[in-house]
Amino acid sequence: MFEGARLIIGDERPPIENAAFVVEDGAFAQVGRAGDVQAPGGAARVSLAGKTVMPALVNAHGHLGYRKGASFRIENYTRENLIDHLQRLAYHGVAAFMSLGTERDLGYALRDELRASPQPDMALFLTAGRGLAMPNGGPAPPLRDAPYGVATEAEARAAVRELAAKKIDGYVKIWVDDREGAVKKLTPELYTAAIDEAHALGLRAITHTQDREDVKAILRAGIDGLAHPSWRMGQEVDDELVGLFKERPNVFVLLTLWSTRNQIFGRRPAWIDDPLLRETFTEEDIRLLENPKVPEDAPARWKAGVVPQGMAKLKAAGVRFGLGDDTGATNGAQYFGYGSHLEMASMVEAGLTPAEAITIATRNSAEILKLDRLGTVDAGKSADFIVLDANPLENIHNTRRISAVYLRGVEVDRAALRARWAAGRVTATK
Repeated sequence: MFEGARLIIGDERPPIENAAFVVEDGAFAQVGRAGDVQAPGGAARVSLAGKTVMPALVNAHGHLGYRKGASFRIENYTRENLIDHLQRLAYHGVAAFMSLGTERDLGYALRDELRASPQPDMALFLTAGRGLAMPNGGPAPPLRDAPYGVATEAEARAAVRELAAKKIDGYVKIWVDDREGAVKKLTPELYTAAIDEAHALGLRAITHTQDREDVKAILRAGIDGLAHPSWRMGQEVDDELVGLFKERPNVFVLLTLWSTRNQIFGRRPAWIDDPLLRETFTEEDIRLLENPKVPEDAPARWKAGVVPQGMAKLKAAGVRFGLGDDTGATNGAQYFGYGSHLEMASMVEAGLTPAEAITIATRNSAEILKLDRLGTVDAGKSADFIVLDANPLENIHNTRRISAVYLRGVEVDRAALRARWAAGRVTATK
């Protein structure tokens, strides 16, 4: 039995002060106030006095395997590197991670292996398999050849059927983006066929679509969720787009904010001196988080710009937000685990409360991925939680003051992971 902590449940219910909860067989068996929860006979008691507990995070959008430090190559997509990414996620308190559309055969095999035999120091690995795009027209290199290149409706439907046969985790990824004229964009006929086939097979479809007019068109075609919002192109959320979302209340948006981190937090963010960064990343990785070319007034202009304005409009329209930081997709996106925390901090910079940001990163994202045993600290849920040294409801950056992480009721051996990564850094510098 764990007792004495402030407990953030994960769904904006008020926190439970001086809470107690019992973990049995990897799940929460009882949750409540100390004194109201009875420890089973012979149960070990763990004092968490002075700590805050929150649910482990769920990241609904990233790309495993291709990043290795500052290196970004197909050759990095190995079993060893996939496992390293899953361990880095676990270290930071991420319970589950959706690799969205850039999987290779090795990824399917590892997903199945870990599903059959979960490891206590790894996040749950979910995959959308290979996404769909025009031939040679999906994500940026070196991810570009991972999706199915489809040029006809028949090819689009066949690709979705193959994904269903591989038992992907719920979502078909669709790229509708011409990369500023560099590649061909998936046509409405093709993505409509893919969405229709996905729905016929009991799957859902999520899109990388950044242009506002394309977002409107794919909403009309029946898309289930957006991996990115339209403001990534600097486009405001207009009334027509708000109306389309209101007509489709089940469509979600993964916010994907922190990729513009220096516009949000400045040329040298205060968190760059965070000890957690140095526990898991190299000095080279950390230097990439600075950008001396960013104007000093960039954060003030960002706060007054289209992103917070668009979020406010979509929130008022009842749009459900989820956490997806797109980690692993581009150069400068190697911060597996840490990026999830900065994504929450970015949400708060954009005008959400810490409680709202935590709910998005836990309950909402678990619901989006249909992970009904994750997302909140409730009886019957998987015992995935983070023990913090400070209260994130007072300061969202406190989600990074991690004392311990438990996944499926077992404490992650963060000290062993930290020692291994430190040894690897020393070896690499010799």
